[in-house]
Amino acid sequence: MTPSDSQRARRGRKRMSSAERREQLIDIARGLFADRGFDGTSVEEIAAHAGVSKPVVYEHFGGKEGLYAVVVDREVRALETSIKDALAAPNANYREIIERGTLAMLDYIDACPDGFRIISRDSAASSSTSTTFASILSDITARVEDILVQPLARRGYNPQLGRVFAQGLVGLVAAAGQSWLDEREPPKEELAAQLVNLAWNGLANLQKQPRLITAEKDARAARVAADRPPDETES
Repeated sequence: MTPSDSQRARRGRKRMSSAERREQLIDIARGLFADRGFDGTSVEEIAAHAGVSKPVVYEHFGGKEGLYAVVVDREVRALETSIKDALAAPNANYREIIERGTLAMLDYIDACPDGFRIISRDSAASSSTSTTFASILSDITARVEDILVQPLARRGYNPQLGRVFAQGLVGLVAAAGQSWLDEREPPKEELAAQLVNLAWNGLANLQKQPRLITAEKDARAARVAADRPPDETES
């Protein structure tokens, strides 16, 4: 290619605006962070994939940490918004709220697998952002707790159990979602139905004074051992 050909090619190539370039860098970095993690991704790689020089990345984000913080912030906002909308559904009963919240988490994982990998794996890697997957789950847990407190109190349970049950419900869906991320089996709707089945039927049949079966068996064994006469070989 002659110098004039090269110049014509550059003129024919659409020049990105600053906003377009920023979005391109975020999109590229998102994929690399999801695939390699924060520590495994370099500014050089991000710039090379975008077809720009390293200074362009620094110009837009100040460095890898700043770019990572933007990626994480976008993902957590998307997840938080979907969960908040699901839990705030008007005229929904308690089971419907659990179903909507479960599906909202799985829908996000399904639609944004790269984003979920980032925030569930190492979203605390950058000190530029205080939001982590743990903090997102904590916020969701607080919302679920608010939903559970009143029905627990009406049924004669200790309202303070709301926090414990909320943590169990949120943790159940989050852990199952992390496992489902790569397998994608069973289908999303079936997984949601099974998780709600486990959570709801467990909640619907709560005992007011639950006891651990293993503890009772150990106690009975200890009583039997205490009542057993000493062995004849002992003196």
